[in-house]
Amino acid sequence: MTSFASIGNDLYTGKRSVDFVGRYKRWYVVSGVFVLLAAIGLVWHGLNLSLEFRGGSEFRVSGVTSSSYEQTAKDAVTSVSAAGAAEVTKVGTDTVRVQTEKLDDAQAEQVKTALARDLGVPETKISSSFVGPSWGASVSQKALKALVVFLALVSLVMAIYFRTWKMAVSGLVALLHDLFITVGIYALAGFEVSPATMIGFLTILGYSLYDTVVVFDKVRENTGEAMGNGRMTYAQAANLAVNQTLVRSINTTVVALLPIAAILVIGFLFLGPGTLLDLSLALFVGIAVGAYSSVFIATPLFVHLRAHEPAVQDLDKRAKRYQDRHGGVVSSSDAAPVAHQLDAEEQAEADREGTDEPERVGARPTRDGAPVRETHRYAQSGPRNQPRRAPKSRR
Repeated sequence: MTSFASIGNDLYTGKRSVDFVGRYKRWYVVSGVFVLLAAIGLVWHGLNLSLEFRGGSEFRVSGVTSSSYEQTAKDAVTSVSAAGAAEVTKVGTDTVRVQTEKLDDAQAEQVKTALARDLGVPETKISSSFVGPSWGASVSQKALKALVVFLALVSLVMAIYFRTWKMAVSGLVALLHDLFITVGIYALAGFEVSPATMIGFLTILGYSLYDTVVVFDKVRENTGEAMGNGRMTYAQAANLAVNQTLVRSINTTVVALLPIAAILVIGFLFLGPGTLLDLSLALFVGIAVGAYSSVFIATPLFVHLRAHEPAVQDLDKRAKRYQDRHGGVVSSSDAAPVAHQLDAEEQAEADREGTDEPERVGARPTRDGAPVRETHRYAQSGPRNQPRRAPKSRR
């Protein structure tokens, strides 16, 4: 039976490979379906904003033992005609949270009396509060400002670090992909969006970016070697990088999701709605979507953006000629950088062209990605060495 470690080793060396880059259209379709569902959820259902965003009155009733607390609390609220409809949820083991539209002091007292009467608890165990919508609006504005600043700084840093704006664009697309799908899932499922949820949305962006940058760093390394030795196409080198980091991405995601899943279970079963549950739910959905985008979206999109560059097309032609001669794609160990080493066929081809200085594409790309051409180390800069003449014999 093949172990997970051996599978990871095979993926790293290239013995096994999943064609993430070559099947980019399939992944785009899958993401398109999720994005469409998210858009439908946002347009059709909309976000279920918490009391902090829409404003209203909240009552917390402790010591509730009735199993039919939900309908009883709703009937108690509707008995006060001005209170309107109510949202009832259980918090913890014996506390019920009742949320209504904005009530004045007199109406709030009437609702407290009705809740105490119908739920069978003294009024001293009922607390009431009012939250205005301006507080939630202020949080939303600050969150949007933080998001804009974050995206601008991320774009600048990635463009400088990777020396190409196309990696920055691919990373940002993956980030927005994760954020939009996560928000759409909230809309479809009817999850409540609270200020803690907003914090969770911003947190998942950092995690998704971290995973994407790790994959991109390996992509840069592999494509740089491919530019030097010409044995892999740009897409093959990038795809190898995704396979080499796949096990690490899976392990990191699982390790991150396990404690969050434990918090979710405890929150749903014992704690009920609250900051901890809202934050953990956003993190769980966002981290799972972020792991998907770093593998299936970011790298294939980056390769697709660079596919028409002259340097990449030249590399693909050289790699195709090499693979035709050697019977297919080489493994990662065989594709090590050999910028100054020519095989027999290449040397013979250079000799046929009548040159003493065969040129070879260097292992290091320039700042804009164009290959550096270097001279073979055995090439002569002057006349060929002539055999030494034997000294004249002394007469």
